[in-house]
Amino acid sequence: MDGAIKAEKYYTYEEWLEIDDGNRYELLNGRLYMMASPTDLHQVIAAELTAQFVIFLRDKTCRVYPTLDVRLHKDEDTVFQPDIIVVCDQSKISKKGCKGAPDFIAEILSPSTERRDRITKFKAYRQAGVLEYWIIDPDERIVTAYRLIDGNYAAEAYSNTDTAPVQTLPGCEIDLSLLFRE
Repeated sequence: MDGAIKAEKYYTYEEWLEIDDGNRYELLNGRLYMMASPTDLHQVIAAELTAQFVIFLRDKTCRVYPTLDVRLHKDEDTVFQPDIIVVCDQSKISKKGCKGAPDFIAEILSPSTERRDRITKFKAYRQAGVLEYWIIDPDERIVTAYRLIDGNYAAEAYSNTDTAPVQTLPGCEIDLSLLFRE
């Protein structure tokens, strides 16, 4: 898998917690993957999506978290750092991040993470029971929303001029023109 570093050593979750070298890493089955700094467009999209969720979720039990550590299974040495998550069961949240499947995850594609986002994370999120997974492509200005139905993801694509419903949050609609504005 591209992006892996220090492949000669297996890192446990506990060892990953101790890494303090100023870099951000994801941990996938004991292998470290360094996270590149996000681009300005990536940050603008993440901030706008977060803002729309914050407004919708005000006074509700669900909360939005940008870039929170997510450990889908407690017995695995795997930790992801999705761009945006929404969690409705707050017992999953601790100082160390989210333990268990978030209700909603969004990943904003970048050249260094696209393969992991589209393949590795897609499979892991589906298997863990993430109800809704959005892949946001800033270059193509498209959002692909995957919704979990009977253990498999059904996909629906939205363009930069659409309003996309968040099916895990009834009544929530994201104005994609604001995500992709010039």
